[in-house]
Amino acid sequence: MISTFIVATLAINDKEVKARANVEPILKQYSKAAGIEYPPKQVFFRAFKDERTLEIWGANSATSKLRLLQKYRVLAASGTLGPKRRYGDMQVPEGWCFIDRFNPFSSYHLSLGLNYPNGADRALATSSDPGGDIFIHGNQVSAGCLAMGNSSIEEIYTIARMANGKVRVLILPSRKKPLDRNNSRLYSQIYSINQSFASNHRMPLVSIDANGNYKVKEPISLAGRGR
Repeated sequence: MISTFIVATLAINDKEVKARANVEPILKQYSKAAGIEYPPKQVFFRAFKDERTLEIWGANSATSKLRLLQKYRVLAASGTLGPKRRYGDMQVPEGWCFIDRFNPFSSYHLSLGLNYPNGADRALATSSDPGGDIFIHGNQVSAGCLAMGNSSIEEIYTIARMANGKVRVLILPSRKKPLDRNNSRLYSQIYSINQSFASNHRMPLVSIDANGNYKVKEPISLAGRGR
């Protein structure tokens, strides 16, 4: 199980170099249009399963407001709405996580590993084995992952690789919170995280307690640091 941030596990190889050369001109255009410098120093991914959308937000620093850089179509995501709770359920996880692996040797072109299962996932799992190896990757097939297609994953992978620090990821079932009694606790918490972000476009400060509850603290707004 991988639970720490190990971005440097796999060294940059030719596939990464070629992907970066392919997409950096367009990534620079995205950044310029959003009014931030390339590469962004802070990057945030927000995904909506029902709408099959992945958004990339970026900022010049940890204290700057995040600005939308690009939206991507999720080409495949197995399972249904609802969190991943056990190995083999084919569900895409829902919740707050971060990128912990960069894999240029993926059979799905390029892949970004998520730190699933986190503390909340383990606490709420319905099996002793909650599963693992969840990725955002290329290609157009999914077994619990977000498949983005090869051209899109080159952009997504490159901008995440260039970011300075952890890339946080929030995966939600849909833009509007579902009325789901089975997952009401989780949804109350992750939609609070989403609301925190939507209210000021700053990175939410999230922790997980011993019972698997997400706790969100509103980020401090610094005068004169919002651009």
